[in-house]
Amino acid sequence: MNQQELIKQLRDDNKTKIVMLIADGLGGLPIEPGGPTELEEAKTPNLDRLAAEGTVGLSIPVAHGIAPGSGPGHLGLFGFDPLEYQIGRGVLEALGIGVEVGPRDVAIRGNFCTIDAEGRVTDRRAGRIPTEVGEKLVAKLAAGVKIDGVETLVEPVREYRLVVRFRGEGLGDKVLDTDPLQTGLHTLEPKATDPGSEKTAKVAAEFLRQAREILKDERPANFLMMRGFAKFPDIATMEEVYGLKSAAIAVYPMYRGLAKLVGMTVVEPGKTLADQFAVARAQWENFDFFFIHYKYTDSTGEDGNFAEKVKVIEALDQELPALMALNPDVVVVSGDHSTPSRMKSHSFHPVPLLIWAPATVRPDEVTSFGERPCIRGGLGQILAKHIMPLAMAHANRLQKFGA
Repeated sequence: MNQQELIKQLRDDNKTKIVMLIADGLGGLPIEPGGPTELEEAKTPNLDRLAAEGTVGLSIPVAHGIAPGSGPGHLGLFGFDPLEYQIGRGVLEALGIGVEVGPRDVAIRGNFCTIDAEGRVTDRRAGRIPTEVGEKLVAKLAAGVKIDGVETLVEPVREYRLVVRFRGEGLGDKVLDTDPLQTGLHTLEPKATDPGSEKTAKVAAEFLRQAREILKDERPANFLMMRGFAKFPDIATMEEVYGLKSAAIAVYPMYRGLAKLVGMTVVEPGKTLADQFAVARAQWENFDFFFIHYKYTDSTGEDGNFAEKVKVIEALDQELPALMALNPDVVVVSGDHSTPSRMKSHSFHPVPLLIWAPATVRPDEVTSFGERPCIRGGLGQILAKHIMPLAMAHANRLQKFGA
């Protein structure tokens, strides 16, 4: 029996409310040896109060030493073993913007890029073109690309990102990305890693051939790269596993896609964290579980901007009283992975974790929320997939196991 089957047997319905507030890429590192991390440097009186009243620890998103992508990181937080459920980014991106992905489909995440006359990549994100420019380029591709025997759909996401969907018979998703991951190199040819995906690789190659011709006179976005070839996976929903009516309040498409993947209802979030908390208030009586996603702790870390990451953590803390005013029964605060400004990327480091549940929590001696305090916390270091069972238990939603 795996964890989800056990939860299905033990779950118990009641009126309690669980909030999972995810500050993407929350974990960090000191810039100087012995100095504070971004979270430790930030002034966070509200998070510190929750830490003092609750209990803290560190979350391991996938496994020790593994730096996760956002997909695996969030699946773990939702209680799905990311080593068992490997979800391609194309499906997540497609679902996030409302593109249907059916059994005959392969969804792909695309990035507009800039190439030189010899076809070498000079900018992997095409100067982060504005969304309106990306939309015009997508319209040209949608009108111009024609592939016999396969239906193609091209949709814009944000800025330089787009979604491509192939629909047809005999399409597999075991195709390698075409992004060389650094500038100065040619984009890669789509390459199938199993016989069932050879057709997809050929379709992708033809799509890229036509796209290069269509975009050749555009600047700076004169080509695109394909990443995350994916079919829709066989995965249970949050309601099937936990018995929870779940809402996702996330601004960015990929995280909305992750939420849809596990059956959450995606509600319009507004634009700011204050908006997201206001949406939670408006929807409070309609759902049992609220997933609230905050992106800027990740993007500032990837930019290598320590001071700005401190500021966005402080901004989150300042808005927190509005969420707590809703009187949730359980609040989980963590991240899907660490994104230290010093590394400018996702890292393998465990992520600070806080569980606040006044009716059931066993307090530890920690009174602040940061990497060093969390090392000493009562939760210890746990796999992210164990957070949901803990949240369920603190919400009195699990019965006793065995006689």
